[in-house]
Parts: sequence; C-alpha cells; structure tokens
Amino acid sequence: MAEKANTGFVIPEAAPQSQQPGQAASPPIVGGATLDSNGKLTITGEGIIEVPLGPQPRDYAIAAGILLVLLVAFFFAKNAYANHLAGRRVPPGAATAAGWWLFIFLASLATASVLAILSSVKFLTPLFMGPLGVISLVALVLMFVSGKRS
Repeated sequence: MAEKANTGFVIPEAAPQSQQPGQAASPPIVGGATLDSNGKLTITGEGIIEVPLGPQPRDYAIAAGILLVLLVAFFFAKNAYANHLAGRRVPPGAATAAGWWLFIFLASLATASVLAILSSVKFLTPLFMGPLGVISLVALVLMFVSGKRS
C-alpha cells in the first residue's frame, strides 16, 4: 500500500491572464494611498483604484428611517409619562414639560446611537458626541426637576 506524503496546504499557481494582442500585462499598482474628503481611498501608481469607504447614501436613508421610527415611539412614551405624572398629582403643565424633556433625552440618545452605528470613524468623535451628551444630561436633569410635585 503506497502512502501519500502530507505536503500541507499549497497555494496554487496563478493562471495567466488573457491579453489582447499587442498589449503588455498591466503592471502591479505601487505607490501611496490617500483618502479624499469624499471618503474614497485612492491608490496611486501606474493605475488608479478608487474604493468607496464609509456609509453610502442608502445607509444614511436606512439610519434616517430607523431614527424616525424611534422618534414616533418616543412621542408615545412622552405622552404615557406625562399621563403617569398627572396621575401622581403633578400639575398638568409640569407633567407635560417633564414629558417633553423625556422626549428630548431619548431622542438625543437615539441620535447618538444611530450615528455611532452608522459610521463610528466619522461620528464617534467629541465634535458630535459631546453636544449630544450634554443635551442628554441637561434634558434628564430637567425632566426630573420638572416632574416633581409642587
């Protein structure tokens, strides 16, 4: 019985590319890579390759749809919270104000979350998350202050 030698994994040879008569094979791309303001990676050399990076317009549309659905749900939560506070003998004006502060708190958190998921490289920076975090904290404090019984 003949035993086979275990040669391990072998990378197969590359098949020759079909060429047009009179054309030389395209040289490999060599050079530096740059990222332009539109989020495209450009590798320069003998040829140019553009690779889109980051979210595409379709991704922004999906994120906007998700955020819109969440805002509608938060609007119903605002009304439920205001009705709950009114049932606990909080004045109607204060209960409504606390409900709106809850809406602002939840909306700012949802916006920060959706932006962070959409493109963490672009939106997970202090420039975007700082103001959203401050708005969230201020709305949370004002929600509790407004919802107190007078």
